[in-house]
Amino acid sequence: MAGASDAWRGVDLSYVNELEDCGAEFRLGDATKDPFEILAGAGANLVRLRLWVNPDWTRYSTLDDVRKSLARAKAADMRTLLDFHYSNDWAHPGKQLRPADWPDVDDTEGLSKKLAEYTTETLLALEAEGLLPDVVAVGNETNTDVLIDEEVDEKADVNWERNVRLLNAGIRAVRQLDVEPERRPQVMLHIAQPENVRVWFDDGIYAGLDDFDIIGVSYYPKWSSTPFSAIREKVSEFRSRYGSDVVIVETAYPWTLDGNDAAGNLLGEDSLVDGYPASPDGQRRFLEDQQSEVIAGGGLGIVYWEPAWVSSSCRTRWGEGSHWENAALFDFDNRLLPGAGFLRPADSEGDSD
Repeated sequence: MAGASDAWRGVDLSYVNELEDCGAEFRLGDATKDPFEILAGAGANLVRLRLWVNPDWTRYSTLDDVRKSLARAKAADMRTLLDFHYSNDWAHPGKQLRPADWPDVDDTEGLSKKLAEYTTETLLALEAEGLLPDVVAVGNETNTDVLIDEEVDEKADVNWERNVRLLNAGIRAVRQLDVEPERRPQVMLHIAQPENVRVWFDDGIYAGLDDFDIIGVSYYPKWSSTPFSAIREKVSEFRSRYGSDVVIVETAYPWTLDGNDAAGNLLGEDSLVDGYPASPDGQRRFLEDQQSEVIAGGGLGIVYWEPAWVSSSCRTRWGEGSHWENAALFDFDNRLLPGAGFLRPADSEGDSD
């Protein structure tokens, strides 16, 4: 449980290296600065980074790329959260595709061993360079079966006997890491959208899932049936029911409905919450209020997903540019927006109204 002064004030900066390679520059006022330093200066105290196993479609979010970002985060004096996707591609509900050269999906024992070995080897490689993360997420939005061969419906039943063996293998790899006990990363399990948390954890714990420290929850109003007004209640419920810390580990809000490139934006009018317009001030108030509600519910705080995914010459599979520039924490000139106000430490916060 975090108080307002030691809350998580996190940012996911997985895209930064790629964007800078595409020519993006970030500004604080008129000065061009390192985005890690800009956000740390605004109050961010944690950087989240995604890791793919061996992607053949990008050279980013690989172990080499993550090394660079972990070093940048540590240089900016921020804690780090490493998000293992256990896939060569984006992993999310319904899409948890195993790396092609890992054991067959039916070989649960072989997959468990491979997952544990990969987790251990990755963390020890980072430890050797002084880059061991503070927190490890064993999977990303693991609402559905992990390490499968095809996409499934987000509401598909979970094979808990198999799922628990795989997830516990990852957890134990972190717990048994050959470093001083006080330096071992905390373990997070991560589920998308608050309405899915209770069923998933109840079923998982009944099946033998155990020994995790933090429940990470993605919360995007567009994709969630949980109203914003219920966030405090949900966080309090999860903390009480499972005895674990709780963090909103992904969230975002648009500061405009306009775009700055030809790539369509993922967060549009259907992402808005009553009382919080798509404006710089609306974004700021949504994030500050969410942070306050999470902490009031006994949670750790929030982590903003991809605050630096601004427009650039970078290409996605769907076109050139960003699908998130209207929900970044930087404006169309790549200057820091007021929405970054939720990152301010509690002892420096004034009246936000």
